[in-house]
Amino acid sequence: MTIRFFTLGCKLNFAESSYLGKLLLAKGHTRAKAGEPAELCIVNTCTVTDTADQKDRQAIHRIRRENPNAIIVVTGCYAQLQPQTIASMPEVDYVLGQDEKFAITDLVERLETQPSVQATPIRELNTYHGAWSKDDRTRCFLKVQDGCNYFCTYCTIPMARGKSRNGSIASIVEQATEALMSGAKELVLTGVNIGDFGHSTGERFIDLLQALDRLPSASPYRIRISSCEPNLLSDGIIEFVAHSQHFAPHFHIPLQSGSDTVLKIMHRHYDTALFRERVEHIKRIMPKAFIGVDCMVGVRGETEECWQEYVRFVESLPVSQLHVFTYSERANTRMLDMDLPVVPMPERHRRSQLLHEISEAKTKAFYAEHKGEEATVLWEAKRINAPQPLMSGFTENYIRVTAPYDRAKINTFEQVII
Repeated sequence: MTIRFFTLGCKLNFAESSYLGKLLLAKGHTRAKAGEPAELCIVNTCTVTDTADQKDRQAIHRIRRENPNAIIVVTGCYAQLQPQTIASMPEVDYVLGQDEKFAITDLVERLETQPSVQATPIRELNTYHGAWSKDDRTRCFLKVQDGCNYFCTYCTIPMARGKSRNGSIASIVEQATEALMSGAKELVLTGVNIGDFGHSTGERFIDLLQALDRLPSASPYRIRISSCEPNLLSDGIIEFVAHSQHFAPHFHIPLQSGSDTVLKIMHRHYDTALFRERVEHIKRIMPKAFIGVDCMVGVRGETEECWQEYVRFVESLPVSQLHVFTYSERANTRMLDMDLPVVPMPERHRRSQLLHEISEAKTKAFYAEHKGEEATVLWEAKRINAPQPLMSGFTENYIRVTAPYDRAKINTFEQVII
């Protein structure tokens, strides 16, 4: 069959979609050509917010219009959380939960005998499936962990991804080596709560990092850590990255609120003092490091006083970028049972816009700070059509740069002056 993947959401979803694609290609299926309808469409969904759910549904409607005769299989977080809702959509043929999607080749080989909805209850899910993305040879999303045990009061991800679990260091090193041998030059470590690595194997996250810093590779490579909880981002990890051979000075740390009152409501595992200490420690020993921060606005209990504390705290942090989410009420989350003031939706959007403006100012200042410095860029394959064709890439500290397109430089490192 000709197949096409549609992936929504996080890097983890992209890694898993790529892995499922490899399984299907190995069975003789082929990718549909650009512009041609596919016979099999796999939709890997996200459910982090109500907006994500809406985008999932819109994507499914569009995919059916563009592929009128295709078999449409929906999987991912939304499929695990609300399988019957998705199954009721006339466009959808099959719904697969988080565990069942890894048996997609069996489904495709025996479509007539398979139930249309297959989703193991999340509390029964204990298996871990490794994955890495191959579609973009330059950057590889390497899955190292899945699930979360934190159960923050606003979040449905533990119900969509299950308990924290991971593969062994040996298995992940094997996958990373395979990715480098396939042509990848940058590995991005992904998961739901990657700092919790080792929960199911008795190993430690820092041991994984040290093993990945010693991969057998004839070509240069670098590694980025994706999102890591501040309470799990230890001094040892920060100092290791500062002195490692291959890890980039680039961190992404969830903050979610700059008010200690709201952090307690959210049931986060840190306060603003610890968060500030983590950020300042990074900048102390890696002054050029890029630090991205997740921020949520408008949760229940975020009073005007809490909001002002939040803004002052964020403005005072030496971070490079904010990744802003607007809170949306999620069924079966504990926040809905709390007797807390509700932030009106227009005010949520206003607060979100303000944080976006703060983020833009911080990113511009970070870029300006490094103007004229030497850096190492990994040029990516995507060609930018401008009056003069351009290529782009990222420095080790995540500054995006462009240069005249040169096909020979794609997927190579180059020393440049920013």
